Amino acid sequence: MTRSRLAPGTGIVTVPGGAPVLRTSGGEFLRIDTGGVTGEELVRRLTGEGTPGEGASDEGAHAAELARLVQAFEAAGHALSTPPRPPLAGRIVHVLGDPVLTAPVARCAGAEGAEVHRITPDGVAELARAAPDDGAEGRVAVVWCLDSPVPDGLWDTADRLPGRRIAWLRCHREGAHSWIEPLAAAPGDVTSRHIRLRRLAATAAHRELAAYWAGHRTPDTGPHPTEASAALIAALLTADLIAWAEAEAEAEAEAGEGEGAGAGTSRAAVVPVRRRLRRIDLRDLTLTEHPVLPVPDVAPLPAPAAVRTRAGTAEARP
Repeated sequence: MTRSRLAPGTGIVTVPGGAPVLRTSGGEFLRIDTGGVTGEELVRRLTGEGTPGEGASDEGAHAAELARLVQAFEAAGHALSTPPRPPLAGRIVHVLGDPVLTAPVARCAGAEGAEVHRITPDGVAELARAAPDDGAEGRVAVVWCLDSPVPDGLWDTADRLPGRRIAWLRCHREGAHSWIEPLAAAPGDVTSRHIRLRRLAATAAHRELAAYWAGHRTPDTGPHPTEASAALIAALLTADLIAWAEAEAEAEAEAGEGEGAGAGTSRAAVVPVRRRLRRIDLRDLTLTEHPVLPVPDVAPLPAPAAVRTRAGTAEARP
């Protein structure tokens, strides 16, 4: 006999002199209409304190009523008959970059159920070149972490990963600020190239910022991530991976129900993740968020029109 237990984050509160109340994982308090079942019987069933067949409710007149009550908890997601699946279970996360950041990212992603692999820039290039794998779509992610500015061209190849339905997540440091760029998981999402263009367009010092990125600067003086700031960055990156995995799972569920076009609901749910640039000040760990959109491709200039000269020959009009 399968025994349901309360879902993580939920609990039953016993109000002195009153009926039991459910505290949901979201912090709401809901009254429970137990009918002919006592609060003690419901608590025993949902906390797993009893054994199958033990107690009056399992063998008496209230057994069916208790079963219906437990089913209502399950249908609402407040009780589970099996342990919850880790949010990144079944996902492969490739990690590369500076160890001060990649080590905590690997730990956090692995703790959430991901299969974590170390990868090299050449390996990322191979992923970007490989033909799309239908079985791996929405299940593979690359996380690239730098404790420095991004050298020109370093992430150009990785920007092609979303076109292979591989999630692309990255962070880097500029002086005392670490930047976490939006996760890109499909064509049309924000890439590192888009971020650079948007940041250049947003500052009057665009020439100076471009020179800084190109390496025309004095030697780096830090501050480098500490254990606390690296843990914060790793947690935020992992949260983005979880949001991506949940959205992909929702899209798969909708497709399984014959609503292939319904994936738009999932995409709408993850817009904050895919459209959010975050900056962490390493000096005091303050976090700011900035909405960002992809940069549309520029239409090509029209071909020069030919004009006829007096001699009858054609020349290009400037």
